[in-house]
Amino acid sequence: MTTDENRPPGGSLADQMTRFLDRVPPRLDGRRGATLDHVGVIERIGDGIAIVSGLPQAKFNELLEFPGGVRGLVFNLDETEIGCLLLGESGALGAGDEVRATGEVIRAPVGEELVGRVVTPLGDPLDGKGRINAARFDPIEREAPPILHRSAVEVPLLTGIKSIDAMIPLGRGQRELIVGDRATGKTAIAVDAIVNQRDTGVLCIYVAIGQKTSSVARLVQDLERHGAMAYTLVVVASADDPPGMQYVAPYAACTMGEYFMCQGRDVFVVYDDLTKQAYAYREISLLLRRPPGREAYPGDIFYIHSRLLERATRLSDEHGGGSLTALPIVETQAKNLSAYIPTNLISITDGQIVLDSDLFDMGLRPAIDIGKSVSRVGGKTQLKSMRKAAGSLKLDYAQFGELELFTRFGASVEKETAAKIERGRRIREVLKQPRLDPMPIDCQVALLIAANEGVLDALPVERVDEFERLVRGRMRDLESDIMRRVREGEAMTPEDTAALATATRALMRELQ
Repeated sequence: MTTDENRPPGGSLADQMTRFLDRVPPRLDGRRGATLDHVGVIERIGDGIAIVSGLPQAKFNELLEFPGGVRGLVFNLDETEIGCLLLGESGALGAGDEVRATGEVIRAPVGEELVGRVVTPLGDPLDGKGRINAARFDPIEREAPPILHRSAVEVPLLTGIKSIDAMIPLGRGQRELIVGDRATGKTAIAVDAIVNQRDTGVLCIYVAIGQKTSSVARLVQDLERHGAMAYTLVVVASADDPPGMQYVAPYAACTMGEYFMCQGRDVFVVYDDLTKQAYAYREISLLLRRPPGREAYPGDIFYIHSRLLERATRLSDEHGGGSLTALPIVETQAKNLSAYIPTNLISITDGQIVLDSDLFDMGLRPAIDIGKSVSRVGGKTQLKSMRKAAGSLKLDYAQFGELELFTRFGASVEKETAAKIERGRRIREVLKQPRLDPMPIDCQVALLIAANEGVLDALPVERVDEFERLVRGRMRDLESDIMRRVREGEAMTPEDTAALATATRALMRELQ
């Protein structure tokens, strides 16, 4: 029997072993042991991925450290090796280099320090304004808020774009898809909506996925010129970045926005565009030998977008009352809305804004196809004054398009139909809008009432824009009380409508 006199110095052997094990870092499975299994070796590397052996305890979505500060993301788990996405320049890496497991999932920085900055998905600055000292990092993959934590989407998100605010209204917490061919003005709509959030308290996040660096630089300059960078965060995964960065960019940006949503703030996120993310995911999956499916995409391509967009919501007052509104963008080929990725996103979102290349070529900007565009949240989010002014505008405008097409074949029409066509042409001119020129809601309401009440019928079509400029400069002075109630969202009485029509007729006489 061991007595106190002959006990080893420092306590019993069991006590010494316990103190020794306490100094050994825990393994990834939570047990104590040697750390040799935390170091692996690169077997193959190239095209933005790396095959690593020697990390049997690695977990899916775990962050790995490669030589030179390059980070990687565990993506495939096989019996003898793992497939990793590289999140940085890998030109200096090669087979045989060591890889270290971190035991951490990939995280993105969050907080006020990010507002007004241009960053990578991992929070590295791209604007030359110095390092971002974020105090908190959250996982980029998070569960969407439970249904019981959500509230109905009823608060409007005004874009400043007449055709959208009048006929395709958006709400805070909504997911509205922008879809169209290349170079039809998809990004322009998103940027105009960001510029219009000035002085509204809405924080904006723009995510550039797979775009040229020069294009992103011009966009940032536009935002700075209009004072929008003061409340905007730009997350960039450019075309030069590895596909892994383009894949994680939307999730990282969503995490950055969720931080503010949980603080009770309203956040507006633009994903430009998810087609590029799908391309990157397909490239990654094929390189890692995942089974291809329709159009060579893996079978879970729907899931990568649904788990992102489901995180957009409006929280109930009991859970902070914040909101995250998502405006994903997707590109089509030759107007093919039935392609795989567009149909997936149409089924996930709460509506779509469809842009038509033929309308764009005709000079109609924004080139929105009203017949195919819809907001499934609808009038619940629309200001009462705008709902009164817009009325049956969407239906009337669609009918005008059919009537105008019919008359192009030289068919004779009766006097009433000809009058509808002439009024429709003036409404079309009213709905035209240049880039980076969002219109206040009160001016929108005044213009739409003027068009609906026939004030513009005697005005030549080519002078409609001149009348619009006059309204923007003078309307608030003419009917300031009505304009105030319009901005506050109060319902308009018939007397208000008549007063606005009279005021616009007085402006019309100045042009004649």
